[in-house]
Amino acid sequence: MPERITLYTAKICPFAQRAEIALAEAKAEFTPFQIDLSNKPEWYAPKVNPASKVPAIAYGGPEVPPDQPSPESVKLAESLVLVEFVADLFPNSGILSSDPVTRAQTRFFIEGVSSKLIPAWYAYFLRGASVDDLYTAAEYVQSLLPAEGFAVGKFSAADIAIAPFLARARVSLVNEIGKYPEGDGKKVWAALTSGKFARLGKYAEDLFARESFSSTFDEDYVTKAFSARFADLRSK
Repeated sequence: MPERITLYTAKICPFAQRAEIALAEAKAEFTPFQIDLSNKPEWYAPKVNPASKVPAIAYGGPEVPPDQPSPESVKLAESLVLVEFVADLFPNSGILSSDPVTRAQTRFFIEGVSSKLIPAWYAYFLRGASVDDLYTAAEYVQSLLPAEGFAVGKFSAADIAIAPFLARARVSLVNEIGKYPEGDGKKVWAALTSGKFARLGKYAEDLFARESFSSTFDEDYVTKAFSARFADLRSK
């Protein structure tokens, strides 16, 4: 039986939600602890994650308050590392297939999300870069999807890797939050989920309907947090 798990997370963070989705898929018992990313506790970096980022996990050790992490627990970080860690702890979760080909396909899909879609999204959202680059990245990811269902058939780490970013892209675009030209957000989200991107749109719907996603995504909180944190992007 897996040992005690404490997850250090933040509702605004898509990387942190990856770990939360994985734990939800595994039906794992764990203790969540929210980290304020704009005012991180002084103890967090030296005692949990030297990079001072979320998510992170304290695994094992004695039962202690999350804000007093034990040196006896193992500290792990980086979202995709934690997703695979949860998959290894809970092999029946289906997060990673036992089939080598499917595992390779899962990792290949994740690589495309990491190297193409996420950078293109942040460039458009935070810097107002060309939307064409975002469309190109989205087209690539869509090309990897099967005709229906999730990225490699059954829900897996591939879907966990992308879902939090698609959700925050939707929040940002439908609420017109970002560095991109004012008034373009709703049009871009519509373009990314219909027409030639209809398959990507259906995939996003399936992801958002997944219980492990909906139970770990506080849309109202993220919308308010994005509005407060990124409202001044266009003024800079």
